[in-house]
Amino acid sequence: MRSAGIDLGKVRVGIAVSDELGLMAHARPFLDGKNPGQLVNVLSALAASEGIEVFVVGLPLALDGHEGTSAKRARSFAQVLKARTGLRVILMDERLTTKQASLQLRAAGRNSKHQRQVIDSASAVVLLQTYLDSAPCSAQS
Repeated sequence: MRSAGIDLGKVRVGIAVSDELGLMAHARPFLDGKNPGQLVNVLSALAASEGIEVFVVGLPLALDGHEGTSAKRARSFAQVLKARTGLRVILMDERLTTKQASLQLRAAGRNSKHQRQVIDSASAVVLLQTYLDSAPCSAQS
């Protein structure tokens, strides 16, 4: 089952897509986050062309676990995405995914300036890979 991870931002939206086996998350170029309606259309087309069955949307909780404005925005977006695509949409805690992605990019030789264009999708990879690693394997069923 193919899945897509979404790191929802107001300006840029990071995207990652799993491989056909559902084992590895791969970054895609970020999408424009300024127009949520258009974003849902693009994600719907992505789902159709790539056989996406599940969207994993990052839920930006505060470090103490409470939900602020960004989390409410993510919940609302997830509802619209589910209604428009008819696909399963999972909200997943995304605390520290950007930090982890930044550390991984830095280890790969990208400084902060060179991370700007890829950090959102790298965060989506961390989010989606965490989901994939925690999902029960169909071979074990």
